Amino acid sequence: MQLAISSRGQTFLERLTQFMEEWIYPSEAVYKEQILRSGDPNLQPPIMEKLKAEARERGLWNLFHPDPRWGSGLSNVDYAYLAEVMGRSSIAPEACNCSAPDTGNMEILSRFGSQAQQLAWLEPLLAGEIRSAFCMTEPDVASSDATNIRTSIERVGDEYVINGRKWWSSNVLHPNCRVLLVLGQTDPDAPRHRRQSIVIVPIDSPGVKVLRGLSVFGYQDQEGHGEVEFNDVRVPIDNLVGVPGQGFEMGQARLGPGRIHHCMRAVGTAERALELMCARATSRTTFGRLVSDNANIQDWIAESRVEIEMVRLLILKTAWLVDTTGNKDARVEIAAIKVAAPHMALRVLDRAIQVHGGGGVSGDFPLAAMWAFQRTLRIGDGPDEVHKRSIARRELAPWLEPRRADLG
Repeated sequence: MQLAISSRGQTFLERLTQFMEEWIYPSEAVYKEQILRSGDPNLQPPIMEKLKAEARERGLWNLFHPDPRWGSGLSNVDYAYLAEVMGRSSIAPEACNCSAPDTGNMEILSRFGSQAQQLAWLEPLLAGEIRSAFCMTEPDVASSDATNIRTSIERVGDEYVINGRKWWSSNVLHPNCRVLLVLGQTDPDAPRHRRQSIVIVPIDSPGVKVLRGLSVFGYQDQEGHGEVEFNDVRVPIDNLVGVPGQGFEMGQARLGPGRIHHCMRAVGTAERALELMCARATSRTTFGRLVSDNANIQDWIAESRVEIEMVRLLILKTAWLVDTTGNKDARVEIAAIKVAAPHMALRVLDRAIQVHGGGGVSGDFPLAAMWAFQRTLRIGDGPDEVHKRSIARRELAPWLEPRRADLG
């Protein structure tokens, strides 16, 4: 296995690390202050546009995209190292035009979109001029099984008519969100995995109504997690992405690399939390000695380092498999990292919060917000239980197949 970053990837990594030190970390407080001062939780802070311009000037743009026509052309292994660095700050991915769900939507449009769709929507997304949302999850069905999706996409003449309700449509409240990729049923009588399709819906289409933004552990994330109603929304048939019945396949195609991105960002979050824990433990004195002198604190620090290193290696192995064999052959590893990375990050964050005492649960440090986001990753992109089921079924298969044969 080749898990080391390439020389070209190393060049990007050095430039990105410098950008983080010179621009991203100093801008975090400014970003937060601009939102708070405005009173609008979904404001696009002016500082973000400055960061985007600087990142683009430095060539740190669309780093996630493996096609050199549209992005950096880096492998998944190379990009994993960059995703880890961006994961150290919540504002870095958008600054480099590497934010979910845009990354997955851009991958869908670049792989399956028509030339007209790419011109209308992919190009402005790649340019960072607009944002997008992916509307899959529904409040009325268990959406961890995407075949449960009930939103209807019915062809009527030269149009598709969309009816249904979605929620957790992340990014839908971002002021620059202009387009939705909506997953719904085009043929309820088809085989289970051929019932769904994806259509492009401009957010200002008649019948599209954003009902509310959902909070996450009390946080209103800047991009918003919207509940969206589609009431007789009409779009041209040319807005279908790919072919009818290909929606499930496209949804799965965007998740393999996307889970690598999420998980490596979780490693970056854990690394920053460990740094904050060490800084706090060596700067505070209790009962006549440094907090870092306590054996349990040293245990937490050591355990955190061991866990971070193990998970990083598992993710890099997964990225290498995706690069060399594709998503399908890396299914078990993709599922494994999706379980392991958030669990690890949450453990490290919990220790860091404890070391910070009351400060750890406040907004004066980034730890509480980091914890809230990482906790959502145990549900987003498929809950732990679904991924564990996948892993267990693969492990059990060689044992169950002969047993079932014996039983007739």
